[in-house]
Amino acid sequence: MAVRTPALETFPPLRSWQRRALVEYLRRRAEDFTAVATPGAGKTTFALRIAAELLADGSVEAVTVVAPTEHLKTQWAEAAARVGIQLDAAFRNADLHSSADFHGAVVTYAQVGMAPHVHRRRTMTRRTLVILDEIHHAGDSRTWGDGVKAAFEPAVRRLMLTGTPFRSDDNPIPFVSYERGGDGLLRSRADSVYGYSDALRDGVVRPVLFLAYSGETRWRTNAGEELAARLGEPMTQDLIAQAWRTALDPAGDWMPQVLRAADARLTVLREAGMPDAGGLVIASDQQTARSYAKLIEQVTGERAAVVLSDDAGASARIATFAASEQRWLVAVRMVSEGVDIPRLAVGVYATSASTPLYFAQAIGRFVRARRPGETASVFLPSVPHLLGLASEMEAERDHVLGKPKDREGFDDELLDRAQRDEQASGELEKRFAALSATAELDQVIFDGASFGTAAQAGTPEEEEYLGLPGLLTSEQVASLLAKRQADQLAAQRRRATERRTDSAAPAAAPPAPMSAAQRRVALRRQLNALVAAQHHRTGQPHGKIHAELRRICGGPPSAQATIEQLEERIATVQTL
Repeated sequence: MAVRTPALETFPPLRSWQRRALVEYLRRRAEDFTAVATPGAGKTTFALRIAAELLADGSVEAVTVVAPTEHLKTQWAEAAARVGIQLDAAFRNADLHSSADFHGAVVTYAQVGMAPHVHRRRTMTRRTLVILDEIHHAGDSRTWGDGVKAAFEPAVRRLMLTGTPFRSDDNPIPFVSYERGGDGLLRSRADSVYGYSDALRDGVVRPVLFLAYSGETRWRTNAGEELAARLGEPMTQDLIAQAWRTALDPAGDWMPQVLRAADARLTVLREAGMPDAGGLVIASDQQTARSYAKLIEQVTGERAAVVLSDDAGASARIATFAASEQRWLVAVRMVSEGVDIPRLAVGVYATSASTPLYFAQAIGRFVRARRPGETASVFLPSVPHLLGLASEMEAERDHVLGKPKDREGFDDELLDRAQRDEQASGELEKRFAALSATAELDQVIFDGASFGTAAQAGTPEEEEYLGLPGLLTSEQVASLLAKRQADQLAAQRRRATERRTDSAAPAAAPPAPMSAAQRRVALRRQLNALVAAQHHRTGQPHGKIHAELRRICGGPPSAQATIEQLEERIATVQTL
């Protein structure tokens, strides 16, 4: 007996962007359609509605969903079943065909790459809609890309979904259209785009506060030399990599201090209207993840859930955590794109991964909104490249082919080298060794702007930022951050005045010259105040004003900008 066709009238209501994209899809009726929507916007619901429409009108007889991970296979099958579409998440290549109890199957890109001929036969047997979830993965390797192309060329319809439509390489993405721009480069073209800024305006996603922590780090190099550096200060990329690695060392003080601050922020959110709010620590490797879990238990007194690999047990642990009120989850690149844990509201970015693609996928785990006013908070090392990515949350990117191979931002190979254990025998004393690291809140990044001055971990100044209310509009977040920064600077001025008074010097000493760091803080504060004034005059969001200043003046986001660049933007915004 054939499986029943899903009933459209029982389908849940669609969001505005989903309705617009559905109308566009049904109007075109094209073989290929690419939909870009920010994480948390509802790509799964949109795709299943299209599948239901096509099954109902007879355009297709079967549905195949291709997902990046085993866990997402289960998630897709469960979401489809809720709207009357039965998908086999246990389908194996050896099965050759799906049971008649199902409308189709959910498979992974790796599964397709291993036996594209099996999936090609399945696609040719019945008129098939293929939903390619996070389609950029099909460019990961020749096996995956070629396999997807060979398997699904016979499909009558292909729907490509992605929340991050860009890659850092030149591998073309199968079935995605590319158009040549005025610069001669090919750029991916989407048929429907719903970006983070759109979703933020509609209340579909949460605004994200980035709390960047710097601190003093000391380490011993492979050559036996002891070095020290302040995380976040300008230095060569190899030194950044080593300072970054030192900060993330579970045996140092930086991670315990940051985890303590993140847990304090989680408590604030739970007490302010998000009683089940959860936290996620993203680690670089399994050994470090286990160490972070022990630190969390020491800091909070509660055990953390740990997800180490993409297997059936990991999927069950993710599902258990998602349905519980447990405070913390530690994962190694497992809880990534598409994994749906809406209660995640606090993150600790404790991984060496720093590509724009991975960063966007990771932050996407925290932005799914459930009620008005919810905010997300992500703690991260004060590394210039990460600060730039945090400042550009609302930037929309396309996959560009033929771009010059200058590295964008941080050189990941240097960090990989710093993270890698030396395997040579002997000379053990000369291995890289993290010696010490301390943490302090360097700045808070919100809506492209940077707020605050350095605050030692555990001080009242840090608590002022950690204690921001958990239910706020974006406008309220920006206003409160500006007020916190003003109060912080006023307190610093009062302390300086008191010190001068106590010294009882016969003559007033000239003010000490500001360090470069102090000048940057003062200029950032002045720039933020001027941008806020421009916002009140024009109604433009802070982030758009900062982006316009960058377009006019050039240079990186204000969190990374030099003194000269900040001064130029201050002069420019005064003329707008």
